[in-house]
Amino acid sequence: MTAEMPTVEVPVTGEERQARVTWRHVARALVREPVVLLAVIFLAVLAIAVVFAPWLAPYDPLQPNIFSGRLAPLSTVPGPGGVDQFHVLGTDALGRDILSRLMYGARPSISIALGAVALSAVVGTTLGLFAGFYGGRVETVIMRIVDGIMAVPSLLVALYVLFLIGGGVVNLVLILAFARWVVFARLARGITLSYRESSLVEAARSIGATDLRIILRHILPNLVAPLLVLATLEIALLILAEAGLSFLGFGLQPPEPSWGLMIARGREYLREAWWMITFPGLGLFLTTLSLNLFAGWLRTITDPVQRWRWLI
Repeated sequence: MTAEMPTVEVPVTGEERQARVTWRHVARALVREPVVLLAVIFLAVLAIAVVFAPWLAPYDPLQPNIFSGRLAPLSTVPGPGGVDQFHVLGTDALGRDILSRLMYGARPSISIALGAVALSAVVGTTLGLFAGFYGGRVETVIMRIVDGIMAVPSLLVALYVLFLIGGGVVNLVLILAFARWVVFARLARGITLSYRESSLVEAARSIGATDLRIILRHILPNLVAPLLVLATLEIALLILAEAGLSFLGFGLQPPEPSWGLMIARGREYLREAWWMITFPGLGLFLTTLSLNLFAGWLRTITDPVQRWRWLI
């Protein structure tokens, strides 16, 4: 009787594993996490509603109707021309459709958060790269500025500045970017320090590569994954920050639809019209929760040490 030969498992190198990663593996890993999958689906639906709000919103979000004020969800009332109006999520105190205002209200909240994160990521990553790569006085000056900004509550600074210069989309983007670029600078500087003395950088220097080429070709690509995870978390944080500033009256101003403004106006009718504050608050909660879940999953997928337990 012939004995069976034992199966020898050939070890897989890091390069081979990296080469085998495809979008199909990522999709399979996403399907294995049903909670994260639901979060991604919600974010996709939200993105579609934001982009196509002018075509998807059932009614004009700014058009009041005093005869339809504070209608409960799933209410039907006669409309102009004898056509009934069906309000899925009810109406506010001025008779404006809640669902339409939710769609339009998400547009400034998300656009302000995306703009502020993009601006803060560019500024913070650039300064963090130079601080970590050159060190010395450059690092000292940049990091002392970072420490000074982080020592002051960013929300109080935003409230004071917005009180002086007024609200608006552009002012909100600039103020929030000024308050949050420091987190990108600290992350970029820390990762750059770990690569500055590596053999990869030393080899590039030995063949005559300039500092700018080393930063752009050898260090910056290693920052993409952690910066992407941080940016996702920052978007969730700044959506809440914009809603909080608008709630306090320092952000967007009426009649501009905004989730923070909708909550601020709805609190006056909390007892008799709970839907006016519930649905905007639920939108904020689900959006930030979905972004945080996606960021946690993204951090695992982009980590070469941990991702293979999800991708295999």
